[in-house]
Amino acid sequence: MQALYAQLLVGLINGSFYALLSLGLAVIFGMLNIINFAHGALYMMGAFVAYFLLNNDYLSIGYWPALIVAPIVVGIFGMILERTMLQWLTGLDHLYGLLLTFGIALIVQGVFQNYFGSSGLPYAIPDQLKGGMNLGFMFLPVYRGWVVVFSLIVCLATWYLIEKTRLGAYLRAATENPTLVRAFGINVPRMITLTYGLGVGLAALAGVLSAPINQVRPLMGADLIIVVFAVVVIGGMGSIMGSIITGFALGVIEGLTKYFYPEASNTVVFVLMVLVLLVKPSGLTGRAA
Repeated sequence: MQALYAQLLVGLINGSFYALLSLGLAVIFGMLNIINFAHGALYMMGAFVAYFLLNNDYLSIGYWPALIVAPIVVGIFGMILERTMLQWLTGLDHLYGLLLTFGIALIVQGVFQNYFGSSGLPYAIPDQLKGGMNLGFMFLPVYRGWVVVFSLIVCLATWYLIEKTRLGAYLRAATENPTLVRAFGINVPRMITLTYGLGVGLAALAGVLSAPINQVRPLMGADLIIVVFAVVVIGGMGSIMGSIITGFALGVIEGLTKYFYPEASNTVVFVLMVLVLLVKPSGLTGRAA
């Protein structure tokens, strides 16, 4: 039972990263209709920004400020990408956005790999989150529990922002009828840019959370992005709540598979994706086109 609980915890941790990353992808696709294949590279950039902030002789900015600074820095980088490249793809087939962001991902990963190699760089757990708690049936590392709870809070807050607030209503309206929204004096291109920044900022936040667990590596995003795309497809492309629920659920399913049938743990997500697409091509919570 100890091993089962341990794998469930690992599944929840992975599910937290799946949920945050797929949420960012769902925001970008649902609002902007861009398939953002650079998401994994921007997740990696978030971890590296936190690493640079901590190990810079002049700054020495720790984990807690990095949770805010890294998403902002990567979000600004994402907004520059959107203004200089992605905005010109408006109205074109999704394939163009996929190819462009795939190229951006290869360039970003190549630059970081050239300077830092493929090995992982350590990032220390903050002192406040070291140690663990004995729950009786298992030992829970404090940092891993923090990651699960904080990820869930961020995911639900993002869902509330987009689905239940006036700002979210403006975002959705700007996507569906930009001409009408412009008539109300709202700067639609700026809203689109900020939305892309929000999506990639969520990826960077996941990178900071991941750094103490998985170390900081140039290819850490490449290892994860395919699974995250499968999560988005299963939940429904562009579905905010679908991405959150599916991310956590598939993390747990993956953890259980590692316990009961380890050989299938790397493929179970893709098997589920195929089954869902056969039964409901729009995803579990997506709406048919």
